[in-house]
Amino acid sequence: MRVELRETPFEPLAELGRYQTDQHQLLGQYGATAIFIGTMRDYNQQTMVSQMTLEHYPGMTERYLRRIAETASREWSLLDALVIHRVGELQPNDPIVLVAVWSAHRAAAFAACRWMMEELKSKAPFWKREDTVAGWRWIEHNTPG
Repeated sequence: MRVELRETPFEPLAELGRYQTDQHQLLGQYGATAIFIGTMRDYNQQTMVSQMTLEHYPGMTERYLRRIAETASREWSLLDALVIHRVGELQPNDPIVLVAVWSAHRAAAFAACRWMMEELKSKAPFWKREDTVAGWRWIEHNTPG
């Protein structure tokens, strides 16, 4: 299981491929891989957004993301999980988050991946600031699923 925060851009599918290739113990074990890739939109709350800054509490945020992955692993008997999340300045179309899970069966993979994303989006300690044509603003609530 790996959880990582990054200040630099990443290519989600390349990261997924590298990680999966390096997990030799998974070979022949999993029947399903479920992934979610979240990217930055250029609009939010009916306003164009030119840039977003994601802030976090170092140490605390990583621990929370790891706890989400560990809980999902226990609940759905996952074989492995990967979470990569950007922090810092982002531009529209930049990947923000990759969540991937591996399990023996698809039902567990789908359910765990969705649950992890919903937990991450609604409870993880990130603070989002958006730059718009009217100035910048802090986002108090995430958009619904």
